[in-house]
Amino acid sequence: MQLNYNGLKDVAAWEKAGVKLPKHDWKAMVAETEQNPVWVHFGAGNIFRMFVAGLQQRLLDAGEQKAGIIAVETFDAEVIEKIYVPHDSMTLAVSLLADGGIDMAVLASIAKGIVAAEPEGFEALKAIFRKPSLQMLSFTITEKGYALHNMKGELTPVAEADIEAGPAAPKHAMGVVAALLLERFNAGKHPIAVVSMDNCSHNGEKLRAGVTEMARAWQAKGFVPAAYVEWLMDESQVSFPWSMIDKITPRPAEAVEKKLTALGIEDMTPVITAKHTYIAPFVNAEAPQYLVIEDRFPNGRPPLEKAGVYMTDRDTVNMTERMKVTTCLNPLHTALAVFGCLLGYEKISDEMKDQELVALIKRIGYVEGLPVVTDPKILSPKAFIDEVVEQRLPNPFMPDTPQRIACDTSQKIPIRFGETIKSYLADPGRDTADLNAIPLAIAGWLRYLLGVDDKGEEMTVSPDPMLPTLQEALAGIRLGHVETVGNKLDALLSNPNLFGTDLIVIGLGEKITGYFKEMIAGVGSVRATLKKYLG
Repeated sequence: MQLNYNGLKDVAAWEKAGVKLPKHDWKAMVAETEQNPVWVHFGAGNIFRMFVAGLQQRLLDAGEQKAGIIAVETFDAEVIEKIYVPHDSMTLAVSLLADGGIDMAVLASIAKGIVAAEPEGFEALKAIFRKPSLQMLSFTITEKGYALHNMKGELTPVAEADIEAGPAAPKHAMGVVAALLLERFNAGKHPIAVVSMDNCSHNGEKLRAGVTEMARAWQAKGFVPAAYVEWLMDESQVSFPWSMIDKITPRPAEAVEKKLTALGIEDMTPVITAKHTYIAPFVNAEAPQYLVIEDRFPNGRPPLEKAGVYMTDRDTVNMTERMKVTTCLNPLHTALAVFGCLLGYEKISDEMKDQELVALIKRIGYVEGLPVVTDPKILSPKAFIDEVVEQRLPNPFMPDTPQRIACDTSQKIPIRFGETIKSYLADPGRDTADLNAIPLAIAGWLRYLLGVDDKGEEMTVSPDPMLPTLQEALAGIRLGHVETVGNKLDALLSNPNLFGTDLIVIGLGEKITGYFKEMIAGVGSVRATLKKYLG
């Protein structure tokens, strides 16, 4: 059995293997998308292929939509070349259930994949954006994909180059989007919704800031007219809805690949691209998923609520996102990631058998987070944490690793821990001195950055755009030599860009430094510190 249009004709074989097949006409979907595109998505990776594309699949299968999604890759062309093209942009979606079972389905809602950086791809996108039928542009490019500036507030080289060169052939995702919206403006000022589905706070605001900053810079240099910027800033014409997304989608697992191969499904081997993207024709993920979107679409939209999406107002999206990202899931995940790496774990689910680590995340979530959580009403914060702690994180069939979760932690810390700290500061009835688990997790992250595990052995630190700067600040600190710490942490702890506030000024710096010193006292000191405070 082959995962492509012709391969799906052997219906009996797929059904015998237990794989659900699409109910819609794939060729008709592709043709309709070509003529009347409705939805373009930036970020062709796993969470898009499994979750977002799965939503449109439900609508196609139910006859609620005729067009599919056009996937755009702005970072790694090999994803399109090696995963999309050979499989007609189809995905084998594998849901890993907590009881050990799996659900398998072929998702065929993506009409095609486009590489934005290639001239022919960019021209194809411009033609799509001229179409009045286009209703939405969505994103899963990670939070760093929106950033035009580094941590020092300086323009990144790619962003600066795009600003200087204008909209003819941009490379930064925000430049590409601004140029495509310019094309839409010139073609008749057709309305559109520009929807971030990335896992970050106020994602629509971040996306809007990146796109409009690029447009304003182009206006200042004479590349675009003021009328374009005015249109872009008018949210009755170009809206930037906020959203909250939640679904854990780890790297493809070898065990899943072997199972699919044993069932007779061909060519399931993962690909590692030159840019270190690890991707396969299949996507394995947990079953639980949540998507909450601000319902502001000036050109109409697919009936996403019929696919399980919560369509609501901005305040509710914001509250739901804050609930998850700052309290109920993401802070727990980050704490498990850094300590899991230090303690030699290779699966998040194995960490959930560790008494001290479970105590740590329960204290972060239930004790320190829940008292200041914002209740969105559409979901229960406590029930959400209960599901995370009791079902999602312990799922032994989810091959998620602390090493993956630890990627880009510097970009996550100000939201995942900083927002709770700020909530304590804003509440006259609360004292940041009562926070212990969150400072311990922050100290654990700083300890992790040394690149030495709790056995005293060299450890690979996951990719992070701030890694060189962070490790330079910690240079000279050595395991077993507490005296080498000195005041080296102060420059980091006082940086509000890193933590959302100056931790020295608010009185948490000394506590974090104390925990850090205990964790570098010698081999085994990370475990000893956890036992001391959480045992």
